Amino acid sequence: MARNTGPRHRACRRARTQLCQSKRCPVEKRPYPPGQHGRGRIKESDYQLQLREKQKLRAMYGILERQFRRYYEIATRQPGITGENLLRILESRIDNVVWRSGLAATRPQARQLVNHGHFRVNGKKVDIPSFQVKAGDVVSARERSRELLVVQHSLDTISHPVPEWLSVNGEGRSVTVLSMPMRAQIDTSIKEQMIVELYSK
Repeated sequence: MARNTGPRHRACRRARTQLCQSKRCPVEKRPYPPGQHGRGRIKESDYQLQLREKQKLRAMYGILERQFRRYYEIATRQPGITGENLLRILESRIDNVVWRSGLAATRPQARQLVNHGHFRVNGKKVDIPSFQVKAGDVVSARERSRELLVVQHSLDTISHPVPEWLSVNGEGRSVTVLSMPMRAQIDTSIKEQMIVELYSK
C-alpha cells in the first residue's frame, strides 16, 4: 500500500490550508510556506498556483503522483468535464466513502480500516482502499468489526454532514451508494480547472 509517509503539516503549510484533518495543525499559527524563505515568498506564478491546487487534492485523498496521474488520464477519457470527472473518481474510492459516511474519523483512519479488511462491498471482502464503488453498492462493516471502538466513536462524534449521494445505516454499520456525486455535492474547496490546465501543458 503506497502512501505518503512524509511530514503532514509541512504539506498543510505549503498549501496554506488544513489538509491533515488534525486538531493541532499549525497552519493557523504559521500561515506561510515552510522553509528558510517561507515568509519572503510574495509573487506567485500561474504554474505555482496550479501546482498547489494539484498538491492540495493529492494530500487530501492521500494519493501519490503516479496514481493521481492515472486517475487524471481516466477522467480525460470519460464524457463530460475532466475536472469534475476527476473529483468524482476520487470521491468514489471506498476509503473516502467510509469517511464520508462517518464510519471513520479521518480519511487516513478509513484507509487503514479498509486495508485491514474490516469492510465488505455487497457482501464481498475488500481490502484495497482505492476500490471504486458504484451506484447501488452497499459498503458494510463485517460482523466482527461492527463493535470496534473507533467506528463507534466516529459515529458518535461525526463532524461533517453525510452527503446526499450516500445513505447511512448507523445501527447496521453500513452505507448505500445512492448515486455518483455531482460537483455541487462535493464540498471540496479545490479549483479543479487549474489542475486540468496544469496537466494540459
